[in-house]
Amino acid sequence: MKNKLEPIIEASELLAIQNSSNLVIIAVTTGPNAKELYQEKHLDNALFLDLNTQLSNIKTDFAQGGRHPLPEIVDFAHLLGTIGITSNSHVVVYDDKNGANAAARLWWMLKAIGHENVQVLNGGIQAAEKIGFPINSSTVIPKTAENYPAKNWQLGLVAIDEVAKNSENEDYLVIDVREAYRYRGESEPIDLVAGHIPGSVNVPLTTNLDNDGLFLSPSILKEKYQEVVGKRKLENTIVHCGSGVTACHTLLAMDYAGLEIPKLYVGSWSEWSRNDKNIATEL
Repeated sequence: MKNKLEPIIEASELLAIQNSSNLVIIAVTTGPNAKELYQEKHLDNALFLDLNTQLSNIKTDFAQGGRHPLPEIVDFAHLLGTIGITSNSHVVVYDDKNGANAAARLWWMLKAIGHENVQVLNGGIQAAEKIGFPINSSTVIPKTAENYPAKNWQLGLVAIDEVAKNSENEDYLVIDVREAYRYRGESEPIDLVAGHIPGSVNVPLTTNLDNDGLFLSPSILKEKYQEVVGKRKLENTIVHCGSGVTACHTLLAMDYAGLEIPKLYVGSWSEWSRNDKNIATEL
């Protein structure tokens, strides 16, 4: 293993290390039947984590943090211990939506507590299945460990007031990774109001992938995001989506490109649109 892992791992690379003693594979496919789908078919030895109940601290009022607020650090540290993740673990995360379902969110969370040895499976379970990676429905019993030594989120986070203050400041950039029709305000399938944060630009997360659903090369992604950011500082770049999950796909892509990881606005559109903030459309 390299000293510094790339944030993306190919299915063939995962197959080559599948028997490594420090490897922990985690499935984080989401949706109403996510656990059942995992139980029916998952990568051999893969554990399951639930976005709603384990990777988020969902409030009754989505105006307070959006639909998927981050959990408390102490709870996340305890969770990692219950599935045997230590500072020496090599964690590989996958989903069934090319990293956009929730794999990138868990990747970001682990990176944000200082865990460097974490990767997202390029192409998800489909890519692994295609090359013959062992897949089954066997019950996986996790190892256990002490609570992970995490004390705070070490990657950039912004709250709604900071976004409101800087969204139309030319020295800052707010990137909205949702589908173009949602950004334009044509319709909103999940939240209550359609539109976007004034001053934000739309770079759909799907543009991080090629026609086969795999991440574009680091060089192409670097050129793409350097053009988007322009002369602004990456530390003044904020990325959001609907609820702070798929935004992590773009943070992953930018890290893969060798760029500094921008700030994440976890509350995203689900929080912004419920707080009487200005809303823009392109209708």
